[in-house]
Amino acid sequence: MPTQNNTSSEGVTIKATVDGVAVDSRQSASRKPKTVTAERPKADPYLWGIYICLLVVSVVELFSASSSEVSGGNVYMPLIRHAIFLVLGLGIVLGLQNTHYGYISRFAWFFALISLGLLILSNFFGVEINGAQRAIKIAGFTIQPPEIVKLTVVVLLATILGRHQEPRGVSNRGVIEAAVVVVLFGVFLWKNGLTNTILLFGVSISMFLIGGMNWKKLGMVILVYGICGGALYMMKYTGEKTNEFNQIGVTQTTVADKGIDRTGTQKGRIARYLEGVSPDDEITDENRQVIFATIAQAHGGVFGQGPGNSRESARLPLAFSDYIYSIIVEDTGLLGGVGLLLLYLFLLARAGRIAYRCSRAFPAFLIMGCAVLIVFQALVHMAIVTGLFPVSGQPLPLISKGGTSILVMSAAIGIMISVSRFAVTNGNSKQIKAELRELPEDMQAANYSATK
Repeated sequence: MPTQNNTSSEGVTIKATVDGVAVDSRQSASRKPKTVTAERPKADPYLWGIYICLLVVSVVELFSASSSEVSGGNVYMPLIRHAIFLVLGLGIVLGLQNTHYGYISRFAWFFALISLGLLILSNFFGVEINGAQRAIKIAGFTIQPPEIVKLTVVVLLATILGRHQEPRGVSNRGVIEAAVVVVLFGVFLWKNGLTNTILLFGVSISMFLIGGMNWKKLGMVILVYGICGGALYMMKYTGEKTNEFNQIGVTQTTVADKGIDRTGTQKGRIARYLEGVSPDDEITDENRQVIFATIAQAHGGVFGQGPGNSRESARLPLAFSDYIYSIIVEDTGLLGGVGLLLLYLFLLARAGRIAYRCSRAFPAFLIMGCAVLIVFQALVHMAIVTGLFPVSGQPLPLISKGGTSILVMSAAIGIMISVSRFAVTNGNSKQIKAELRELPEDMQAANYSATK
């Protein structure tokens, strides 16, 4: 690895570089030998603090929002089930914290192919949950492949972009590979997860921007996304029309005939979102979630009713998952809702700080991709609950009930903590060389945005 170190005749030390990343060479220029003590790398305490805060909120608010699930005399059963997944998630975080992030790139394609296979399987043979065919049952456990896909695509994009990072941004080959991956997974996500598809596109665009992609390339990628999305919409629209002809005797078979077609559901939700709701509207199955979520937030006021005092959790469908933020606002008020929002945004800011100081491109992409995924999903959930977006099922990361979502988001946190622990951020040349030995040769591209 090329290393340069210059010291002027007056004894003024000039910073050396390793692959274009500035390192501190004052120690090597000193005449007196120093004893170097190998310190065990430490995880970022802020990431751990945010994660623990989210776990506390999850336990308290899940119990408050689960009144509709309580059956019989065991009122603690929903909390116990949720706590089990939180403990499993904590185990994943601890395991990934002690695993060097460099190993993740070695298995990125393998996990991506597995998740794609599960996604395809759920599209054709999945079980229906809340009107969508997006889950599969394996050995008695229900798995949500779309949740797994989102994280595996982020890891795969970080691997691709890290491999093709250049001083002026991502190479053309890297852009093409990354766009193809996103479109491929988006095709299968679209069938029953329009929001998940949009979220995946948004996360990928954010990662392109982080990689320094110029606006011309970014515009081309967005254009490709738009064309593919339009083509998929037309295919589903044609399939829906064909089904109408089938009802009057025309026998044709299309892809839309297989599984559950949610085109009509998506159109109805968008139409109702554009129409809006009024306090005088009659409560129906279509607007029940929106109305009771709005009532819950209004009931919360500024300071809230206190944890466990929610009255709308018994009437609001999916209060413990897709609409848990409304219960949080009812319990803790506007202050609690804004505080939780700031907690997620602080996670993104802390990840950005760590990424900016990473010496290699891959860990910078990895930690930012995971942070953007978590925060974007949280923002989408909050936007849906507060009426800024149309109704859609999107769990609040690490808080909503849902085993697959909790485990996947825990894995994302674990990856972020691993990067904070093992990625070199202090500009020490010896540590940078040690880090390079843990990375595959094609994943050693420098992070050109690192502090110099």
